[in-house]
Amino acid sequence: MKTKALAVLTAAVAAAAIIAGISGASAGTSAHRGYEPVLNPKDFVRVINNPYYPLPVGRTLIYRGVRDGQTQTDRVHVTSGTKVLEGITATAVSDVARHNGKLLEKTTDWFAQDKQGNVWYLGEDTAAYLPNGQIDRSGSWQAGVHDGEPGIIMLAHPQIPDAYRQEFLRGQAEDTAWIINRGGSVKVPFGTLHHILTSLEFTRLEPGVIDQKLYAPGIGIVRELSQKGPLEVARLVSVRG
Repeated sequence: MKTKALAVLTAAVAAAAIIAGISGASAGTSAHRGYEPVLNPKDFVRVINNPYYPLPVGRTLIYRGVRDGQTQTDRVHVTSGTKVLEGITATAVSDVARHNGKLLEKTTDWFAQDKQGNVWYLGEDTAAYLPNGQIDRSGSWQAGVHDGEPGIIMLAHPQIPDAYRQEFLRGQAEDTAWIINRGGSVKVPFGTLHHILTSLEFTRLEPGVIDQKLYAPGIGIVRELSQKGPLEVARLVSVRG
């Protein structure tokens, strides 16, 4: 089944930009000149309460796993900070990754929810701390800056086989997602979560990598696991707030 899913994903990714434009139109936007959603700030609300991607201010999620061959702990915190992008007030979310206390990566992401319940991804400022002491900021982008375009991080009503762009800055940020399953359960350290949503994610910038993400209602991402490419895994171990 996994092989079949990956084969279908290859075809789905090719159509993701077109489908993303359709998804954007259904979310109260229009698209022109390829992928270029036009968002109206009046169509956005201040809270982010999408069932599969809620971001209440003050929430902290801790993930543990493996990336780049070493163990990693991620602390994701929904801050009270905001940033105005494309006229939209977006919530700032901090994501700090460490290995045995050593800082690996520090990122601030910006999200906003429209009136229909779609959660839009409006940019990120990321810094990866390399072993040679240098800092890699590739992957950073903002909607409205240098042709950066917003994407949808989670649809209001995700259904199989929805596919959509999550971000877009050519050559820097081109993640796409594809919903492949609804339902089922997953165990986490603090219990068993039900009504799981499953997606596969892909970027043409890393053609040999496909990731699977599991989302739980009321929480968001609970597990990430590479399906193709180097081993990457992250599991939610605690949530507060």
